[in-house]
Amino acid sequence: MRADARRNLDALVDAAREVFADQGVDVPAKVVADRAGVGVGTLYRHFPQRSDLVVAVFHQAVEACADAADELSADHEPDEALALWLQRFTGFVATKRGLAAALQSGDPAFEGLHPYFLDRLGGALTGLLDAASAAGTIRNDLDATQLLRAVADLCHGAPTAEQSQRLVGLLVDGLRFRATA
Repeated sequence: MRADARRNLDALVDAAREVFADQGVDVPAKVVADRAGVGVGTLYRHFPQRSDLVVAVFHQAVEACADAADELSADHEPDEALALWLQRFTGFVATKRGLAAALQSGDPAFEGLHPYFLDRLGGALTGLLDAASAAGTIRNDLDATQLLRAVADLCHGAPTAEQSQRLVGLLVDGLRFRATA
């Protein structure tokens, strides 16, 4: 891909992420294109269907969240890395409320996203859980998929992102109960 085409693609995904978070995924294409500084034709050249753009935004967000696990593990003690990552995941869930409806719409374009989500984020979380459990700072009977679901449920039940963060903080405190250290 040419450098200018890559810049346009990146600008479109970044703009869509921001616009979707502010206004939802049903925003007119022109709003996304204007925010990216490109024409609508450029948007449609890269993303012929709205679902293509939604998938690209979702993939970018999942990859960033998953990659944060390694970065946090390198800079923090295992239980602190886990707590920080769960807060990051909480932010991910809170900003994806509009995407959640689109992803659950039954559109075949979104069929592979849930397994992808579980694989990437479940794998990242499993590594964090294993390290913190091995250090004895959290309980050792945790399953990454169940914990992802618990955090998502807490986030969907909370009316604000701040309350979601607080609830997940309480959940993290509970993970430390019956730790062996």
